[in-house]
Amino acid sequence: MPRPTRLHVPGGLYHVILRGNHRQPIFLAPSDRTMLDDLVAESLARFGARVHAYCWMTNHVHLAVQVADTPLGPLVQRIAGQYARRVQQRLPTTGHLFEGRYRAILVDADDHLLRLTRYIHLNPVRAGLASDPADYAWSGHRAYLGLADVPWLTTDFTLRGLGANVASARRAYAKVIALGGDPEDSVQYSRGVPGDCRVLGPDRFLQQLAARQAPARARRPEPGRGSDHDRPSLEQLVHEVSTECGISVAAVTSASRSAPLTRARCAVAERALACGVASLSAVARRLNRSHSSLCEALARTRRRRLAAERPGPTDPTDPTTGTS
Repeated sequence: MPRPTRLHVPGGLYHVILRGNHRQPIFLAPSDRTMLDDLVAESLARFGARVHAYCWMTNHVHLAVQVADTPLGPLVQRIAGQYARRVQQRLPTTGHLFEGRYRAILVDADDHLLRLTRYIHLNPVRAGLASDPADYAWSGHRAYLGLADVPWLTTDFTLRGLGANVASARRAYAKVIALGGDPEDSVQYSRGVPGDCRVLGPDRFLQQLAARQAPARARRPEPGRGSDHDRPSLEQLVHEVSTECGISVAAVTSASRSAPLTRARCAVAERALACGVASLSAVARRLNRSHSSLCEALARTRRRRLAAERPGPTDPTDPTTGTS
């Protein structure tokens, strides 16, 4: 059975679970969790995403991630890929550190942000690693209470809904945590709604999501054969973007780094990720680029969009010429 395609909603909130291969530990030294902190901070800045809650367990991690224009995939792949490479440099054996595919559930922030934050921050208590979540150093809970400083963690959005000022909001948050978790949380935040493991929310949220996805489906090519007939192939996307840009496929896959070609390659990558037809690595191979150069080009594209939406000084590190 084919795996369900990823859902990309700009501004969407996702519960991300990344597990060690065969449920094996992913933190092998005390400094590894700090290293993961640094990688997350760098990646959030790179892709313009936010983390509203997190917890580093022994053999898996939880994140409540709000994405920007770039889909979730490149963010998680960068964090997991760089972390795995750094850890494996110290190991005498080879093999995968993480499971082949991370789990991500798109959740309705209005209904689930606070509840998801509670679920994530209570993980150490449920696992028996701490009797009080404030005693566990590797989650966002202490930052919510004002007991720790985690610069890359966004707490104000959740706290604003709990009190008129920071002090009262923190007290209200502490009371929510003290109530404990709902037994249904574990099932909901790992399986989604019945019939669709990719999403969690009330009927209103599901209807809004379906309405947002409909235009993207309407732009797809006419159905063909096979179980994935309702999705374009990567090759179709390459031809589609080339035609729209008035550029040949040979030029898009050439060694040239001109700005128009870089923009076309980014368009192919974004559509492929949004439709779930190929990973960023697969797109890079098809376009004869390296994974890192394509990732950097996507980041520059996102920065240009944000700059256009919010007028201000231009980014001196963002040249007009392409580099991918």
